[in-house]
Amino acid sequence: MARALVQLWAICMLRVALATVYFQEEFLDGEHWRNRWLQSTNDSRFGHFRLSSGKFYGHKEKDKGLQTTQNGRFYAISARFKPFSNKGKTLVIQYTVKHEQKMDCGGGYIKVFPADIDQKNLNGKSQYYIMFGPDICGFDIKKVHVILHFKNKYHENKKLIRCKVDGFTHLYTLILRPDLSYDVKIDGQSIESGSIEYDWNLTSLKKETSPAESKDWEQTKDNKAQDWKKHFLDTSASKQSDWNGELDGDWPAPMLQKPPYQDGLKLEGIHKDVWLHRKMKNTDYLTQYDLSEFENIGAIGLELWQVRSGTIFDNFLITDDEEYADNFGKATWGETKGPEREMDAIQAKEEMKKAREEEEEELLSGRINRHEHYFNQFHRRNEL
Repeated sequence: MARALVQLWAICMLRVALATVYFQEEFLDGEHWRNRWLQSTNDSRFGHFRLSSGKFYGHKEKDKGLQTTQNGRFYAISARFKPFSNKGKTLVIQYTVKHEQKMDCGGGYIKVFPADIDQKNLNGKSQYYIMFGPDICGFDIKKVHVILHFKNKYHENKKLIRCKVDGFTHLYTLILRPDLSYDVKIDGQSIESGSIEYDWNLTSLKKETSPAESKDWEQTKDNKAQDWKKHFLDTSASKQSDWNGELDGDWPAPMLQKPPYQDGLKLEGIHKDVWLHRKMKNTDYLTQYDLSEFENIGAIGLELWQVRSGTIFDNFLITDDEEYADNFGKATWGETKGPEREMDAIQAKEEMKKAREEEEEELLSGRINRHEHYFNQFHRRNEL
């Protein structure tokens, strides 16, 4: 048994060693976070962040994160890390967000930026690679944004992904894989997945066919047609005696029947779009223009608007390993989610008790005041 545990531990350690962690932030060193995160000075009206675990929490220190502090403000802050490319690798982006103020209108999403981002001038027009996370405003907007930058444009997942709207901390995870699959998780559970190519309408953004590709297609189609014709030729037929190859060209052998691709019918077994897709795939088209690949990832940040402040962002992670992200989520949010709800429940009971006591005091005070009022009126009558 002991040997099996040792082997399991060794496997886990090997797995951790194989994972590449590009960025990880838990805010466990107090105010030193200010050395890593830079507030934008693009607008003097930007709201400010503070380090806080909120009014209720699972662990006072572990649950501390960046909290918005001013109502009706834009916020812009970011942190750098060593630039990297996720080409040919899985990309996992994960963090926790807590709308302690019961968000009515505002963002809870994060953005991943290229390494050349100007942190001091970060604003709503700053180019980003990925925008991911919840956005809430009124009854209509309660969604998880998954926006990717592709060919100088931003493209959002066409599926409606619902976000959490309560006041507790939630774990948000985005996974982009090199096989063009993706996964969106909330609290460790997959809530949406599918194909990056189709769910971002990549199929409608394929590279335009170049003249050379069109020529290749026509040549391929002609060759294919010639191959098909061979199946319908009368091989027993003899060439005409007066046929001159130099003057008349190749002798067209008679056909046993008409090929099925004539008269407007498609040439069976070949389709231009399919052929082009396969050709571009074979020439690394899908990897060169893949929505899930970014060459110069180098910063993560918060650039958003909030009507009511109080949101807390924590446990940021960017890695290439899904299992590492899963374990990191369990070791952070997973350890404090239960105690957080317990503390909230205790506070709610205390607030209800206090409210009842205040109400009883008001009622009692009202009775005393009424009694004094009647008493004073009685004495005034006697005096008269």
